[in-house]
Amino acid sequence: MGKYTIQVATGDSLLAGSSNLVQLWLVGEHGEADLGKQLRPLRKGNTELEIDVPVHLGRLLLVKMRKHKGLLDSDWFCKWVTVQGPGTQGEVYFPCYSWVQSNETLCLAEGSALKVNDDTQSLFRKYREQEMEDRRKVYRWGSWKEGLILPIAGNTQWDLPRNQRFMEDKDFDFSLSLAKVLKEFAIKGTLDFVSRVRNLEDYKRTFPCGKTALAERVRDSWREDALFGYQFLNGANPMLLRRSKSLPGRLVLPPEMKDLQSQLEKELQAGSLFEADFSLLDGVKPNIIIFKQQYVAAPLVMLKLEPDGSLSPMLIQLQPPRHGCSPPLLFLPSDPPMAWLLAKIWVRSSDFQLHQLQSHLLRGHLMAEVISVATMRSLPSLHPIYKLLIPHFRYTMEINILARNNLVSEWGIFDLVVSTGSGGHVDILQRATACLTYRSFCPPDDLADRGLLDVKSSLYAQDALRLWEIISRYVERMVELFYKSDTDVKDDPELQVWCREITEVGLLGGQERGFPLSLESRAQLCRFVTMCIFTCTAQHASNHLGQLDWYAWIPNGPCTMRKPPPTSKDVTEKDIVDALPTLQQARMQMTFTKFLGRRQPVMVALGHHKEEYFSGPEPRAVLKQFQEELAVMDKEIEVRNAGLDLPYEYLRPSVVENSVTI
Repeated sequence: MGKYTIQVATGDSLLAGSSNLVQLWLVGEHGEADLGKQLRPLRKGNTELEIDVPVHLGRLLLVKMRKHKGLLDSDWFCKWVTVQGPGTQGEVYFPCYSWVQSNETLCLAEGSALKVNDDTQSLFRKYREQEMEDRRKVYRWGSWKEGLILPIAGNTQWDLPRNQRFMEDKDFDFSLSLAKVLKEFAIKGTLDFVSRVRNLEDYKRTFPCGKTALAERVRDSWREDALFGYQFLNGANPMLLRRSKSLPGRLVLPPEMKDLQSQLEKELQAGSLFEADFSLLDGVKPNIIIFKQQYVAAPLVMLKLEPDGSLSPMLIQLQPPRHGCSPPLLFLPSDPPMAWLLAKIWVRSSDFQLHQLQSHLLRGHLMAEVISVATMRSLPSLHPIYKLLIPHFRYTMEINILARNNLVSEWGIFDLVVSTGSGGHVDILQRATACLTYRSFCPPDDLADRGLLDVKSSLYAQDALRLWEIISRYVERMVELFYKSDTDVKDDPELQVWCREITEVGLLGGQERGFPLSLESRAQLCRFVTMCIFTCTAQHASNHLGQLDWYAWIPNGPCTMRKPPPTSKDVTEKDIVDALPTLQQARMQMTFTKFLGRRQPVMVALGHHKEEYFSGPEPRAVLKQFQEELAVMDKEIEVRNAGLDLPYEYLRPSVVENSVTI
């Protein structure tokens, strides 16, 4: 009994408020009080209520709210509720950050994280069970293509739970920017149908006005071997390069190339021989675009790490050897310039395919979706790991549905202009799924396996390893607040269900590829959670942010090739132009690269989410320390990049987004 002061915070967006009345309840350990329809959250900001409660509630456990329908029905976005009164021992914080929809009763628990075993009096057991039962009804696993890791159920963004949809600022920016680039494409693309590319300089017509300094450098220097090699270290797709442990079995050297054989073996013994093998593309059925056959290759590139840290290509084999056929042609830097250039263009086109499908879509977008759906299905909002992870799922489900419906769908962008469209892209994704090992998602293991830990010129490797360590320390400090021993981890049934949901269900038996089925220690839990956060943030950023820089100049990353790989070294500029995309194809590639690769105005940097899911000073102190360590890394990268000819920005914490949103 007594007077309670209640503050309710409405979201900051224009449409967060509602004209409907909201009914409130306070639930304590000794009873429940219906406060009636006291609240009409019309606008953003805080609403304060002072209410006399005739019931003795005791310790306050929950705030319940229900928005009633009116003549005009609009959803309300609630950020949080605080309550102060008898038995609260100060102000009690109830995080929400959810849409409240009509005739839906929403229960908010106080912001202190609580494992199920910590609830010795079972005060929250019924609440946890009901929350998970309700969540599993709306967060259901779907199926997109056979053999691929699972997505959220739903065919359009309208099928998603309201909390996973874009807020209006993101929705407005996405829609307006898309309309703008489509309008530009409609105007300029019409002329491209009747224009022909006569020489490589003609691709300047599609070079974007909003170009970056690095994009200009690529346009001017793309023919250089040094820039070709650099991209394997620090380009749009740094995930393919690995140090050679032996000469690849597919590499067949003719007898007259004994000197090259000796050179390769010398570099191999010195530990300076590297390779990029695109065998995943071998046998992929190429697209047919406007009744014209397109072509796909599966190159092998052998490269030498120079003393100055640069990576020089030594040879290119465009296709694996075939039984009963002559050994495939090998292209060398000493070949006629146009033949060598065409071989490098084939490699860049193949890299475009694997970058967009394997590294970016599968390992970034789809993997983040598995983690987010499994978390929503398995961990209640009271759970500390839920509170730790939830900021890293913002907008991921909607952007992935948009990608499935517009980029890799039937008659989507891949079908229209990409050589692996019309089914080849699905084949690649299915093959790449078999490569989704747990070690490959953990940079310390991945970089060790690929022999890149000691390559100082791999700025991606340096920054990825450092960012992983910062995230890992953040996770460890947070986990230590709630798990005092390995036994606490093993005995947390919700945590074990969550781990199994990711590995066995979402990843279709990922335990066969090293993902854990259970978590037995704090160290194992910390590594798994670090992997989740790194994947949803830094790993996606490293494969997303470079698109405009490296693909603005179309010959450096052509989406398709219109002629088969060369079988002769008698190559002219016309042969190259005839193999590259048409001007209209180039324009469409550039349009969507510019749209998806632009810096996002509605962006939350890693670790700087405004939502507070934890209450209490200790978790806030851990987050603050995380932010401080990120700021130090950010400044040091800024200083480093100032002295570099080619700055590497993609893992700078201030540009790494806190979730997969584009």
